[in-house]
Amino acid sequence: MDAIAVGSLYALIALGYTMVYGILKFINFAHSDVFVLGAWLSFVGAGIAGLDPAREASIGPWVFWVLAALWAAAGIAAVYELVLRPALSRRLDRRLPAPRWHLNLSLVAAWGSIAVGVLHLAKGAASAGFGFAAGGIILLLAMMVCGLTGFCIERLTYKPLRRAPRLNVLITAIGVSLLLQNIGQLNWMFGTRPDRMPTLLPEAELFTIGTAVRVRLVDVMVVGTAVVLMVVLDWLVFRTKIGRAMRAVSFSPPNASLMGINVDRVISFTFVLGAMLAAAAGFLFSQKYPGLNQTAASGWVLLGLKAFVAAVIGGIGNIRGAMLGGLLIGLLEFFVAQYLPDGASLRDIFVFGALIVVLLFKPSGVLGKSATEKV
Repeated sequence: MDAIAVGSLYALIALGYTMVYGILKFINFAHSDVFVLGAWLSFVGAGIAGLDPAREASIGPWVFWVLAALWAAAGIAAVYELVLRPALSRRLDRRLPAPRWHLNLSLVAAWGSIAVGVLHLAKGAASAGFGFAAGGIILLLAMMVCGLTGFCIERLTYKPLRRAPRLNVLITAIGVSLLLQNIGQLNWMFGTRPDRMPTLLPEAELFTIGTAVRVRLVDVMVVGTAVVLMVVLDWLVFRTKIGRAMRAVSFSPPNASLMGINVDRVISFTFVLGAMLAAAAGFLFSQKYPGLNQTAASGWVLLGLKAFVAAVIGGIGNIRGAMLGGLLIGLLEFFVAQYLPDGASLRDIFVFGALIVVLLFKPSGVLGKSATEKV
């Protein structure tokens, strides 16, 4: 049960790695920090909603100041781009730059405002005694805020480097990862003190297999939620129009653009979708393992690396491969810890050893396809 539950969480994180790599052909090392952000946002949201008896919290005033500044900036950008720029361009007989920021700023401001409204909805549900429903709303809140974070990361850091060398993008990804880790340690964010996540899912025991294996509701909820999200993602990618556009962009962005696909929009959607899945994994992980370390703790980094290993083993760029890789890593890790002497201290060695074996004998991964390069 532990192997399947944790393997499902690895799969959710690995999906973000593999989707970004499938489209842009680079590894977004900041993705694991979005997973950590999802776990801590769930903790803060639970405190503000009143679901944590040991912690009283409220929305920081800086949140409202940031939202007000975003709305004001969106209004100023709209006035310039829609009113002043056309008039000045005609008068000066030349075209002035059109950054088109008003749409992005309006989207970010609206998204943030809706997230604050969802947080108040969770608080109302908790006050009315619907703790389980409030937990689901907290999950939605974490996914929304992390999706917004993924959108901002892509627009502000990766989009300007779209045609830059791969090394530049890789260094930028590491820089974004360090930025998120250090911002999370600030006192007005999450701080440096470990905390314990309140239980938002029922702790009931459903049944027992044999005499030792107790199947808890939280494990079933973790696995069930992860499976549902993965099935929805698979349907989205292979059965919808936006999924067809994602696959077209992953094959060839220039050709996809010639066919009328908005490549920038598809890439942003991919980042948002991957970040939301990572946030869901963070929420579920915090329910199974309530102890939350600071955002720069080595345990979080190791979790992100294992999810990346899962994506590579399953086949980087292959969505179903990422799901399979996550489950394989979970099974390998827990069975080694259980049945081998000193397995608890050796399981990480076996996980990364499996990565080496796969790279030696099947570099494309279990479900990956080897690409033939013609000269």
